[in-house]
Amino acid sequence: MTGWSMSALAPVGRPGGFIRDMIPAGQQEAAALLANMAGRAAVETHISAVFLGADTVWKLKKSVRLAFLDFSTLAAREHFLRRELELNSKAAPGMYRDVAPILRGPDGRLRLGEPGEGVSGEDASGEDASGEVIDWVLRMALVPEGDFLDVVAARGGLTPLLLDQMADAVAALHAGLKPERRDLPAAMRAIMAGNALAARDAGIAAEAVARWESGCAALIAARTEKLDARDEAGMVRRAHGDLHLGNLCLWQGRPVPFDALEFDEDLATIDTGYDLAFLLMDLRHRAGPEAANRVLNRYVARTGDAGLVGLLPLYLSLRAMIRAHVEARKGLAYAQYLDEALAYLMPAHGSVVAVGGLQGTGKSTLARALAPDLGPAPGALVLRSDEIRKRLHGAAPEQRLPPEAYGREANARTNAALMDLARQAAQGGQAVILDATFLDLGQREAAEALAAEAGMRFTGLWLAAPLDLLEARIAARHDDASDATVAVLRQSAAHDPGAGSWQAIDARDAATALEQARRCLSGQ
Repeated sequence: MTGWSMSALAPVGRPGGFIRDMIPAGQQEAAALLANMAGRAAVETHISAVFLGADTVWKLKKSVRLAFLDFSTLAAREHFLRRELELNSKAAPGMYRDVAPILRGPDGRLRLGEPGEGVSGEDASGEDASGEVIDWVLRMALVPEGDFLDVVAARGGLTPLLLDQMADAVAALHAGLKPERRDLPAAMRAIMAGNALAARDAGIAAEAVARWESGCAALIAARTEKLDARDEAGMVRRAHGDLHLGNLCLWQGRPVPFDALEFDEDLATIDTGYDLAFLLMDLRHRAGPEAANRVLNRYVARTGDAGLVGLLPLYLSLRAMIRAHVEARKGLAYAQYLDEALAYLMPAHGSVVAVGGLQGTGKSTLARALAPDLGPAPGALVLRSDEIRKRLHGAAPEQRLPPEAYGREANARTNAALMDLARQAAQGGQAVILDATFLDLGQREAAEALAAEAGMRFTGLWLAAPLDLLEARIAARHDDASDATVAVLRQSAAHDPGAGSWQAIDARDAATALEQARRCLSGQ
């Protein structure tokens, strides 16, 4: 069946999770109208009934009052449907169409009106020549079941390109939001306490919840300055709030986020890093560490927000516990999520790795292969000088830059930004991989000094391969962040300083290079 997936409809990440519930008695007549229009019964969550037609979806909010929301009045349902339309229309243009009234005519029959028809009042009534408004629905386009990204992940369809596009979509979403101010330490403590309560209520063992809560509280206390710095830096935004794989889908050929949390401004006004963390946690659980690491690195390449990694152990743990108690409440297996929530809080040692070599030696391929297994989850932050240069010039990684972007001043600016981002990540305890040519011995010294400053182990890897092989690789490149040509390679080769004190890696074959690099990092 095509339509909105069950997992996408479930309000995962909020207290209560997915349950099947009856449509309230006062809305049964409206539901019957929509079911007749759709040709099938509703797909339900505890707060919505969604009717899937041939090319249209109608979403009816249930007239319920819960601990965390109140849809009990007609005015509230209209307000939150319009808020949902407002929040999602920009990210997914055309998917969210309009909000329309369900009207009772003079003959007592119901019909679905047009957006301009009907009025509603605070007393949940409204009447004009069009009829009395008895409820409101959000109209959306139908999305095929197989286009939801949790479904794509389940069939192994998260390609590198799709993961990059996913990260780009989230980066664009966050870039379009204005900064807010918030006491982040207090907000994180409230989120922690709320989820501990929800976990206990869902039947998760009290001892495990207490251990998790204690670990989170300690981490919040230890990272208070970093949390405050995120607020000062303008990284608190009115974000999506529920950014897991089920709330992203393919729309007009590209992944887009949808179903942003609409009913609680506090829950959704968060650090953009915490918003991203739900997706990273979900990717790591469903698709493995490589997928999560790739999205993290692409997101940072597009935003320059290396500072978020220092808070990922906390943010990922909170997100995993949310999923654990939601699954527990549904009566599903939750132990793996609980184990992950606890594991994220365990200390892991970061390190600084520099991967250098001439153009075409496979530095980025090696860095990407090493990253998922280094340091705290979801792995090392790979800082590629080519991507940093593109961001500094306002370009996407695959967009080519003019020759003046590679002048002395531009090079110095790129190198400075590389070290600054690396310092931010290392000081946050995250593993860092620096991906650059490192032809300049002074830049090598700066990388080693950065590691010493952060109290981390440093490993320098120097990749080398025959010049004719490198020329062939560069000639075959396409859609890559590097703009290097064969002429640039030959110019660099004339000034090749060699490995020096760094570990020499045979880069003729990617598998051999990876094996040698892993031996170097393991101390063998």
